[in-house]
Amino acid sequence: MNITMIGTGYVGLVTGTCFAEIGHQVICVDNDVAKVQLLQSGGIPIFEPGLKELVAKNVAAGRLSFSDSIAEGVEKGEAIFIGVSTPPLPDGAVDLSFIEKVAREIAAHMRSYKIIVDKSTVPVKTGDKMVETIKRYCKAHAEFDVVSNPEFLREGSAVADFLKPDRIVIGVRSPRPVPAMKEIYGAISAPIIVTDINSAELIKHASNSFLALKISYINAISAVCEATGANVQEVAAGMGMDERIGRKFLDASLGFGGSCFPKDLSAFIKISEQVGYSFDLLKEVQKINSCQMERFLKKISDTLWVLKDKTIGVLGLAFKQNTDDIRMSPAIALCQRLQKDGAQLRVHDPQAMPKARAVLKDVTFVEEMNDVALGCDALVVATEWEQFKSLDLERVRASLSHPILFDGRNLFDPSEMEKLGFVYKSIGRGQS
Repeated sequence: MNITMIGTGYVGLVTGTCFAEIGHQVICVDNDVAKVQLLQSGGIPIFEPGLKELVAKNVAAGRLSFSDSIAEGVEKGEAIFIGVSTPPLPDGAVDLSFIEKVAREIAAHMRSYKIIVDKSTVPVKTGDKMVETIKRYCKAHAEFDVVSNPEFLREGSAVADFLKPDRIVIGVRSPRPVPAMKEIYGAISAPIIVTDINSAELIKHASNSFLALKISYINAISAVCEATGANVQEVAAGMGMDERIGRKFLDASLGFGGSCFPKDLSAFIKISEQVGYSFDLLKEVQKINSCQMERFLKKISDTLWVLKDKTIGVLGLAFKQNTDDIRMSPAIALCQRLQKDGAQLRVHDPQAMPKARAVLKDVTFVEEMNDVALGCDALVVATEWEQFKSLDLERVRASLSHPILFDGRNLFDPSEMEKLGFVYKSIGRGQS
């Protein structure tokens, strides 16, 4: 099929590229001319494992192209997917202005039947508003269907998540677009759930909120572990063997971040309030997540006492491994708090330093991870990059003014760190 993807962020670019990979003719549209030119020249604006190679492959095969013309995208696409940003508003609600603008632009250029598919994460009932908007602005009175097709892509493994998903959710207002939607995903082996559009929109918020809850739960358990001398990793392993619970998302850490979980959690709380339900459970999830950062900062201040004029090395700036995304990153928040308390920082991240330079000022960016500790009073692990596990710990210990390491991702074994002579503080493993 001929598919148009509007938006070339993490969701749009991965989705459009993977549609081309499974055989569709795809045009990706973005109003950022510089981004379109970058894509046309062979570059990509984000780091996502395997994506650059897949873009190049499908451009060369003639299945994938890029444009800044929404009129061209509407004309060529039988199905038009929307993957634009839905940023949070100060009150926790979602800013739908980009969705509304795209809906108006599609309507203005639409001359024949189109399937308009929302990939962006939006509040329930957004599909109804899109239908009203398109009807209002489509002067040609062309027929159309609005479909909700939420994405479940994890940054760092988005390509694999698209090509081998747990499920494909298709929310519709009528049966007409269902055969075409099934055809679009025909090359992917996964269960397809066809539901009403409101349920499809709720599935995404309900899923992400539950995963955030699971992370906050194990972080709360980590506090109990520290108070009792238990090991949160052993507790998580024992819990995770119960198939009703599962081991995934039971890793104690600095807390969740990124562009999805915090935003979707706030949005779901707001959505629930608007329909008359106070989702206090999710408010507590937010509180636990915030407290987890405070507890980690207290470990640092209790150990170093005064942070003013101390030099601290920080490994990791992205909100998680295998991405360069620093939006709502716990690592960035940690750096900013340490700076506020007067610390000088030496930082490293395998991919996120170019983006971090825009938000972290008066910081020394270090290109080699084993050099971060040089002359520092302590070292902090803030992101769970796999390569950090291969740090030259003896070199790091010798580089530090004091052999103190705060591990916000539990990458190292406490007994081994003690043998190496470190003062080692991690999360939920028997030490306060």
